[in-house]
Amino acid sequence: MSAVTLKSSLQVALLQFISGIDKSANLAKVAEFARKAISHDPKPDLLVLPECFNSPYAVDQFRKYAEIIPTGETSVFLSNLARELNVAIIGGSIPELDEASGNIYNTSVVYDNAGTVIAKHRKVHLFDISIPSGITFRESDTLKAGNKITVFDLPKNETRFGLGICYDIRFPELAQVASRRGAGVMAYPGAFNTVTGPKYWTKFAVARAIDNQNYVLMCSPARAESGYLAYGHSMVVDPNGDVIVELDEKEGIAYAELRKDIVELARASIPITIQRRFDVYPDVSKDSVVSDL
Repeated sequence: MSAVTLKSSLQVALLQFISGIDKSANLAKVAEFARKAISHDPKPDLLVLPECFNSPYAVDQFRKYAEIIPTGETSVFLSNLARELNVAIIGGSIPELDEASGNIYNTSVVYDNAGTVIAKHRKVHLFDISIPSGITFRESDTLKAGNKITVFDLPKNETRFGLGICYDIRFPELAQVASRRGAGVMAYPGAFNTVTGPKYWTKFAVARAIDNQNYVLMCSPARAESGYLAYGHSMVVDPNGDVIVELDEKEGIAYAELRKDIVELARASIPITIQRRFDVYPDVSKDSVVSDL
């Protein structure tokens, strides 16, 4: 396994807010929460936004709100905001229009503090589920699935991340590959609902943290009064599986410090990273397709 890449500490802020049908109002909400977050002491090095923060989370609306990346309205807005506030941003996710194919993807874009795009993740696992007496949702009715695992560095902060979107967290291979490529943090913008959220949200965050002995960031929209009912509960879990900060379902900001020594101690104390038996089972990281952006 590659050595974990994380500076001595990294300050993060998860922005949990409600998104509506007005894209301009949604972007104004991002700016409002981002400016509030950077006034916090200590100032965050990184802001994380929720899944589908610039649009409703609705299959029949994704194409209407889709933009080309990185020239679309939301991409330009986030680039300018990161540069203005001198902060890195994991841009939750937005519906992305691929100009060449016409396909729509659920895509997260990451900006460094100069506003430069340093990573782009297209949701790999689409949320197609049907729970009896619960909820039915089929992202694949509108969206195409991505086909790459995303690992990126924040150069200023010497931090390596793995990135997934919502349903991606149910599939441990993405986090395994990122961890074996040196990631000390997994970030998952997500929009679990009030059926799946209470059952699984915290369990998956804790599982991915313990599996890979890294931090897990889960950033959700806040819960609206109608339409898609997001679970909320944005949280940060440490490499030992302890929830170190958690919001409720309302709008708010979760702040946390990610410490390199906590990752290193967890991996040294219980050294599963060097105890895997690849003579018995395969190393999933060897033949994985990892994004080079």
